Amino acid sequence: MPRPRSFTQPQIAAAALAVIDGGGLAALSMRAVAGRLGVSTMALYRYVRDRRELEGLIVELMLAGVDTSPPAGGAWQERVAEMARRVRAAIGAHPEAVPLTMTHRHSSPGLLRWSETVLGILTGAGLDGRARVVALRALTAQIIGAVQLEHLGPLSGPGTDVIAALPEAEFPLMAETARAARSVGADEEFERGLGLLLAGFSPPAPPAAP
Repeated sequence: MPRPRSFTQPQIAAAALAVIDGGGLAALSMRAVAGRLGVSTMALYRYVRDRRELEGLIVELMLAGVDTSPPAGGAWQERVAEMARRVRAAIGAHPEAVPLTMTHRHSSPGLLRWSETVLGILTGAGLDGRARVVALRALTAQIIGAVQLEHLGPLSGPGTDVIAALPEAEFPLMAETARAARSVGADEEFERGLGLLLAGFSPPAPPAAP
């Protein structure tokens, strides 16, 4: 009779996510996760085949609470924006693990369900074919990029101060923009950037009647 399992996959994913939260993505290893669970590295392989499967479990745990149902009412742009906000909140809670969402976006059930809902909204707005492809990818890039900028390279911080202090004779616009960046919060940056992006998604107007 096989030995009963001591851990569920969500518990293993939670341990792995704690490793990443504490030491960054570079700290993730089967050995580190096993150590956090209090088992040997070989014992961990009873639950997951390899690191790739472990990464997939981490992504699913991050997205477990994301509502993938279509938002009710409102213009299509606002409904897409709401879908973007949901994912931003989920992955923003674990910014060090954000690269995993890109690596596993083609196989993550959570991200696939989210993408299907977004595509449904875009389709209802009149986008299809290549335009819909670009729209979905651009939206994904906006969310991932915004989370990384917010947590790993924020507008206000040492880097911005360095740019603000650049010699204005050589970098007048960079220095001025960096000073202005100090007053731009992460939420404002995300919402305004998202608005600009969605404005570019609008399907072309039908040709004028002859």
